[in-house]
Amino acid sequence: MREGWFTEAIEDEGVAFSLAIDEKVHDEHSGYQHIEVYRTRRWGRLLVLDGCVMVTERDEFLYHEMMAHPALFAHRDPQRIAIIGGGDCGILREVLRHTEVAHALQVELDERVTRVAEAHFPDLCTANDDPRAELRFGDGVRWVRDTEPESLDVMIVDSTDPVGPAAGLFTKEFLADARRALAPGGIVVQQSESPLLHGESVIAPLHRAAAEAGFDGVHTLTFPVPSYPSGWWSATLMVNGGDPRNFREADSEAKPFATRYYNADIHRAALATPELLR
Repeated sequence: MREGWFTEAIEDEGVAFSLAIDEKVHDEHSGYQHIEVYRTRRWGRLLVLDGCVMVTERDEFLYHEMMAHPALFAHRDPQRIAIIGGGDCGILREVLRHTEVAHALQVELDERVTRVAEAHFPDLCTANDDPRAELRFGDGVRWVRDTEPESLDVMIVDSTDPVGPAAGLFTKEFLADARRALAPGGIVVQQSESPLLHGESVIAPLHRAAAEAGFDGVHTLTFPVPSYPSGWWSATLMVNGGDPRNFREADSEAKPFATRYYNADIHRAALATPELLR
């Protein structure tokens, strides 16, 4: 790393992303990963896990809004929500903007990520004390496997890249367990990496795994996240009965909370399928 800069290099793709930094404000090795926080010159605070950018304060809203709101507006009545991963709590914040949500459980493997976020990214953690929120720390794959059938309306899988412990979240076995946990009409949304860099290696296999797990509606939506590899990201919606492209458009247009990126027009546009994903 050049002095005064943080750089994440994607060696296989011959590309890197850099941010000018003023100082490192946190550095620890948890039982699972290396956690760092930097104060950047123009992008606010930066959360890094094992050398990979997870969150910058400048563009986090893009990812967190698009991982939460399309799925919740695609469900007819999302009351029971589970977030697998999501230790920075940004998705929990977005989920609990929906007043119809009765309970949102976050299952994060590494408690230290959440505690570091609470200390250094308070804007991400504004919903942590909401009485509808429940924070649980443990293995999300195991929790999904053991959870009560038909007990959830929406499951949001906010994982790191599909390597190491997160690899299990991209398998047909995990998705079959997730489908079993959903009530009829339930939805899983999973971050599915960059359409430009990972279309064949992540998105296409995820679609196959979802079909093999029994989901009858699978669709990938895309959106920008400048600080993630290639700057173009995706989330894949999987529906247990129905079409993931259908959503409560009138409710989305009349949403009673403020967002910085998501709206009904953005939702419609994100559902368009680029040619390279067809």
